[in-house]
Amino acid sequence: MVDGSASEDDAPEAVPQPTGRIQSGALVGRSLLAGILIVGLPVLLQQILGATVGLVDKMLAGGLDDTIVLPAMDGLGAGSYVAWFIGISMSGLGIGGQAIIARAIGRGDVKEAEHALGQAMGMSVVWGVLVSVAFWWLAAPLAAVCGLNGEAATYLVEYVHVLAYSMPFCGLMMVGAMCLTGAGETIRPAVIAVIVNVVNVIFSWLLSGAELRLFGIVLPDMFGFDMDVAGIAAGTAIGYGVGGVLMVGLLLWGVRDLRLRVPLLNPVRSMIFRVARVGIPNFLEGISMWSANLGVLAMIGVIAGREARLAVTAASSTDAVASPTAGEGLVGAHIIAVQWESFSFLPGFAIGTAAAALAGQFLGAGNVAMARRAVFVCTGIAVALMGLLGIVYMLFGQSLTELISTQAKHLGLVPQLLFICGITQVFFAVSMVVRQALRGLGDTVWTFAITTISSYGIRLPAAWIFGIVLDLGLIGVWIALCGELAVRACLFLARFLHGGWATRKV
Repeated sequence: MVDGSASEDDAPEAVPQPTGRIQSGALVGRSLLAGILIVGLPVLLQQILGATVGLVDKMLAGGLDDTIVLPAMDGLGAGSYVAWFIGISMSGLGIGGQAIIARAIGRGDVKEAEHALGQAMGMSVVWGVLVSVAFWWLAAPLAAVCGLNGEAATYLVEYVHVLAYSMPFCGLMMVGAMCLTGAGETIRPAVIAVIVNVVNVIFSWLLSGAELRLFGIVLPDMFGFDMDVAGIAAGTAIGYGVGGVLMVGLLLWGVRDLRLRVPLLNPVRSMIFRVARVGIPNFLEGISMWSANLGVLAMIGVIAGREARLAVTAASSTDAVASPTAGEGLVGAHIIAVQWESFSFLPGFAIGTAAAALAGQFLGAGNVAMARRAVFVCTGIAVALMGLLGIVYMLFGQSLTELISTQAKHLGLVPQLLFICGITQVFFAVSMVVRQALRGLGDTVWTFAITTISSYGIRLPAAWIFGIVLDLGLIGVWIALCGELAVRACLFLARFLHGGWATRKV
């Protein structure tokens, strides 16, 4: 590792100065709306494909043998939190590289942008290995935290262990894509995402042994691998492997004003510190949000356990036999609703990514006014799009649920959950875009503080009160979750309006 001090050869080279206009990268000379479309549309495609793959995974779990559908769906549902953790862990590193690259590209400093890319990619491999080890050892405790036992716990552990093998490749793919986003390049990462998701779906279907039902068409199991949930995880892991290799190839080839150069993979303390200074608060924010939602999942486990005990009590009072599935299906219903809700997040995340890239580059160019304007325009677009999707959830919850599961438990709960989240979609839009923008601007300490205070000061207490104390069950939990997100949106907006991000150093 070197100390990052300048050599004699580097000394004469002048550092580009801010001019008020973006000086390099894919967004040079583009209008604000064109920039939003250039960055946002490919990201939207990636998000749609990712959400579709998640939906197909749930459909595959629903197409397993009827005797294991409920525990498989519960195990896969808890596994979805693992997939979320993957995104958090990798984006924590990736946002550090993205923020530095965006500032550097905005002022035309290609050398610094490539330096940050090399350090971020090198760090992604090490980080991926550490995440793999953590997954392997924490799978069983995670099942206990989620209140899973028996087959559901077994399926969760299998899912996590299989995914663990692919984490270094996942790190290369995700961190590389985020660094490219900082340079305004999202089209080629989107192409890689298409390939990854196609590979994922094909191998998950082939290896799981499940029937895939879609709009009345049934694709039967033709190969007999019958790996069940482990097969679904294996398809995801294979996709990550393909994605990691393709991303490294793309970066070595290079895009406009950004290329991965092998000598720049050599660790340099000063740049590692800069990436970490932005990335660590972002990672901690993600962990804060993830652990709070894991706490929500634990509360749902408590509610499920209470349902099971009530069923036993009721059965004993009438000399009947309690249903062996009493209490099962709540985690699955929660995850099905989250899966559909994630489709509304797609435009919010895509437009938020555009806001982060544009605002970061404009700030790097020294144009605070345009950085602010970019975020406001992006927020307005997201509010309109996500508001429309909220209406869809409120009107068509039953039909959406039936696409994934026809289990009575799911059909009874999921439409109600979708109606609740549909009401508050506009607040979700504000929260997503402004938070993404603040992260892209390097203001990750404040996003961490807001998320942590809101999650632990409002989200968890409200979920406990509405779901357990008031005995509203899963419906009450969702009322609390959606209400808290509305409050969080106001907090993020207040921070952005304050303007402290404009002086944040990366």
